Amino acid sequence: MKKVKMGLSLLLMMTMLFLAACGNNSNSTNTPSTTNNSTSGSSEATQEPMTISLVSGDVNPDWDKNQSEIGKVINEKTGITVDVQFPVGGSDADTFALMVASDEYPDLVMPKGNTNKLVDAGALLDLRPLLEEHAPNLMKVYGEYLDRLVYSSTDDSIYTLPLDGVGQTYFEASGGFQLQHQILESLGYPEIKTVEDYESAIKTYIEQNPKTEDGQPRLGLSLNGGEWQILISVTNPAFYATGAPDDGEYYVNQENYEVIMHYQRAEEREYFRWLNHMNDIGLLDPESFVQKYDQYKAKVASGRVLGLIDQAWDYQEAENALKAEGKIDSTYARFPVTLDETFKDASFQGTGYIAGYGIGITIDAEDPVRIIKYLDYLASDEGQVLVNWGIEGVHYTVDADGKRSIPAEVQDRKANDASNFRKETGIGNYWMSARYGDGVLDPSGNYYTTNFPDQIVAAYSDADKKTLAAYGATTYKDLWPADDEFAERAYGAGWTINFDTASDANVIFQKSQDLMKKYIPQAILTDPANFDKVYDEFMAELDKIGVSKMTDEYSKLIKDRVEMWSN
Repeated sequence: MKKVKMGLSLLLMMTMLFLAACGNNSNSTNTPSTTNNSTSGSSEATQEPMTISLVSGDVNPDWDKNQSEIGKVINEKTGITVDVQFPVGGSDADTFALMVASDEYPDLVMPKGNTNKLVDAGALLDLRPLLEEHAPNLMKVYGEYLDRLVYSSTDDSIYTLPLDGVGQTYFEASGGFQLQHQILESLGYPEIKTVEDYESAIKTYIEQNPKTEDGQPRLGLSLNGGEWQILISVTNPAFYATGAPDDGEYYVNQENYEVIMHYQRAEEREYFRWLNHMNDIGLLDPESFVQKYDQYKAKVASGRVLGLIDQAWDYQEAENALKAEGKIDSTYARFPVTLDETFKDASFQGTGYIAGYGIGITIDAEDPVRIIKYLDYLASDEGQVLVNWGIEGVHYTVDADGKRSIPAEVQDRKANDASNFRKETGIGNYWMSARYGDGVLDPSGNYYTTNFPDQIVAAYSDADKKTLAAYGATTYKDLWPADDEFAERAYGAGWTINFDTASDANVIFQKSQDLMKKYIPQAILTDPANFDKVYDEFMAELDKIGVSKMTDEYSKLIKDRVEMWSN
């Protein structure tokens, strides 16, 4: 079935190209009907209306259904309406597994970590011919990194277009350990470098201010560990706090590329021991591992929670609620906290262009050429400015020197009413194609994106600015170690590499995750006298499921990536 479907798909593509070459003027939406085939991003291009289907592995509650201000402009310029479906009920893995089982596919997919399933099923087109013939803007954006888009060392097809920004410069830090501004001001802006510093600040403040102005007891530290965000709020911080970069659930030795599960490291055991200590002295929210996401956000939005260990995107909605209520002092500053001063937070250890999760065209797509041209428009200079900045005169202005800027009232909504702003404007909703990263300048001398130092600072609250000034910084990124303090990873980032779907490693990995979700909370919440017993049992259970077989296989994948990218 796989070969038959691929053959039919190729035959369909050849037939469509032949008909187009012969001047077919059919009004069917199954064939390209561009009256101006320019791919420069010209607004003069007009096309027949067409709806394409997209299944995304990520959920976007702010999706505007093409009805936003820029959504309508994109539709007008391309004729394309995108019908997006997100995972409902089950996980993204379930969504794509069911898709493969049914052998029916949408036009486009954003499969996250499920690309292998689709490739093995023969569900994705090799995009290289489409890129070379119809997508000069996409080719320009990827440029020298085009070879990093290939699927593997044994298959040089390009099945997905990575959505990470090319040429990315990180101007801001969004993770780390968070503390409310009022704590820092009350304590005279103490040094916050280690978990001991962090703990001391929370403990001292809560002793002095046990309850909020509303009479509610304060919570020292709450972790978003009740659902999948246990990775974001509980386990990922363990490698950051002990000097390792983000390679997913793995730790990669940078010298020999040998791999272990990151929580097998002795250093991380000590990090979890500290969380156990925080629980023992009553500074950890006892509901950290049972609360649902909405409960977590509600606590943060109440102003009761003094400290978080999280990513800004995960708690931003709750923080925006605090801002809306005028509780600016209860919002958060963030710091690169480590287990002790022998470690450096490696959040920004370089990866080069990582060519991570992307978007692919399936073999069931009705018009692959029309779709690649749509993606090419989004990657054009005009498209890039539209999806990042919005509409001139509405969302940004251009001064006499040609410099783009965001009016204060628009910036305020963008920072403090983010969800509604995104739904209404569409800005940030159409990153579904190749794009330039932060810090890259367009031909006009402006940044392609709006995430650069001036705009970052403009979005800060007065409390942010006051706190940063006290620590001698302009942005939160200034508090982190400089990027050049770390060697670039030759394999990019481990989380972009997946096992073959037929590999036993996939089963072992899932078992390891189940064990992690059982034992890490248990180790943190147990009596300190039992901590090592619980953690030793965790390590033993990992051995029983054959975790070394999985990590050996992953090490080989890392080494293959290094060799492939080196060549």
